[in-house]
Amino acid sequence: MEVFEYNRSVDAFSDPIFRYILKQIRDEDLSKDIVQESFIKLWEHVDQIEYAKAKSWLFKTAYRTMIDIIRKRKYEAKVDNIVQASHSSSYSDLKYWLDKAMETLPEIQRSVVLLRDYEGYSYEEIGEILDLSESQVKVYIYRARVALKKFIGNPYILA
Repeated sequence: MEVFEYNRSVDAFSDPIFRYILKQIRDEDLSKDIVQESFIKLWEHVDQIEYAKAKSWLFKTAYRTMIDIIRKRKYEAKVDNIVQASHSSSYSDLKYWLDKAMETLPEIQRSVVLLRDYEGYSYEEIGEILDLSESQVKVYIYRARVALKKFIGNPYILA
């Protein structure tokens, strides 16, 4: 990878990686640190990585860095208890319940749903990022969606 390709990677992928990590851990400063650490690692391996594979490599690196930090700090992702929007808006209620539903999912299911439904990645790209087969990705997404549907159908059971 050339220097201009590295710079293009920073411009193109830093925001999507940041959003993905932020949705996982809900800590803006830590998310920024993880993104920065991922790009530092990319720079250290710039001679070994092709530009075409930089996107999946960066997401995979960011994901693994996040897991390492969570394990080191024994960090448990917590939902922000402050609902910023008024409860009178149906959108704020929907967002609140979607966040609560996402909180109930196991980490791997939450990751695949965020990558697929929030970021728009293909099953193949998600598999590359998370080191899963395409069929595993499909199974996790299916199970997550079933759990989300069940939760949203009756949120008071788990709330």
